[in-house]
Amino acid sequence: MEVDKENFSEWYNEIVEKAGLVDKRYSIKGMHVWLPYGWNLMRNIDNYFREIFSQYGHSEVNFPLLIPETEFRKEAEHIRGFENEVYWVTKGGGDELDVKMVLRPTSETAMYPMFSLWIRTHADLPLKIFQIVDIFRYETKQTRTFIRMRQVHFFEAHTAHETYEDAENQIKEDIEIWKKIADKLALPYRIVKKTDWDKFPGAVYSIGAETVMPSGRSLQIATFHQYGQKFSKPYGIEYLKEDGTHDYVHQTTFGMSERLIGAIIGIHGDDRGLILPPEIAPIQVVIVPIIGEDKEKILDEARKIKDELKDFRVHLDHRDNYTPGYKFYDWELKGVPLRVEIGPRDLKKNQVVLVRRDTGKKFSVPRDKLHERVMDMLERIQRDMTEKARNEMEGRIKYTDDLEEIKNNTGVFGVHWCGNDECGHKIENITEKRIIGISLEEESLGKCVVCGKSTNKIAYVTRPY
Repeated sequence: MEVDKENFSEWYNEIVEKAGLVDKRYSIKGMHVWLPYGWNLMRNIDNYFREIFSQYGHSEVNFPLLIPETEFRKEAEHIRGFENEVYWVTKGGGDELDVKMVLRPTSETAMYPMFSLWIRTHADLPLKIFQIVDIFRYETKQTRTFIRMRQVHFFEAHTAHETYEDAENQIKEDIEIWKKIADKLALPYRIVKKTDWDKFPGAVYSIGAETVMPSGRSLQIATFHQYGQKFSKPYGIEYLKEDGTHDYVHQTTFGMSERLIGAIIGIHGDDRGLILPPEIAPIQVVIVPIIGEDKEKILDEARKIKDELKDFRVHLDHRDNYTPGYKFYDWELKGVPLRVEIGPRDLKKNQVVLVRRDTGKKFSVPRDKLHERVMDMLERIQRDMTEKARNEMEGRIKYTDDLEEIKNNTGVFGVHWCGNDECGHKIENITEKRIIGISLEEESLGKCVVCGKSTNKIAYVTRPY
């Protein structure tokens, strides 16, 4: 069953709680306890981050949590963007600290003083690193698990290059990497360039990967930032060029967070619970024995099946005190992509039954074809989930030249915009919504909805999370 967009928030909160991803009852608002099932899901995503970024020449690091105020304040625009969102540490024990410290809201101001020590000549470039850490932001809006938190599980890649052109090529490469990540997570998206008033504090420009939730609101699930020399100059990240002169490096960043899980929940889930993409599901296949006559024979066969499917993340549910129906409900709630059922009739017919979580369809499969059919079905589920999500997202994007229509309706709306700040602010003021960016993937000739100037730019207007 599809999720009712009118009750999306209620549904989302209920699913997060019942599926056992996190426990939201921690005593600080906007911070949760990761439970084993949710943490395994997050770790699978993290491990893919490590794999893909290593393939593209990035090395993993881990920086301290605390940032001295003296370093934090070096880039003025960055500070203006974050100062009201940070947590300050002012005491060590009972002693007032000489220099206040910040719990990292992101890591530029922690990393870049070290970059100035590591980078000396052009031979040290490009520098490409990443880390997977928690960041902290004093979020004053309503918090929502995975989507808007005060403690955020965060991925950030930072690079330094000789030229602005090299940094531009890095942004292109990051978008290429993102496409592979999105395919792995079966997430649809649109790539947009952020407005100047919505870009990352301190960036030359920012690009976002935006998806659309069933509620009709957009969710930013990845960001790419071109910094140019805006951080390297205040932090003194200078290098010796081949011609003997010195210059400051050009930098980029690529960020993602646990919001990805929020997107997976919202985009793929239904009224029975989660539907997880096989590529990152903690359990890809669950085996549920249907106990009747010949109990021991059925359990023995189920154990053989588990051993045969050891190439997958497989779990045998042999709980004695629960009925098969309860187990079906439980694993559907947790979004396990594929269920294997084995009962007395299946044993006699030398077969098993496979059940897809995404469609609910059942298939009888000969025992000797099980491994082959499981592999084929998991691949098919991944493809089908990706295609379905993409089609649904496209159906939630509408195009109009009527700003009142945008104001009075939910969803994401594409409008022609000349790119002028004054027109952009009028669009936001009239619609009471935000421009989440200008499309970098589609163009069409038209007239700006405010001034009437000819333009091929499409801006997306919506209420984002």
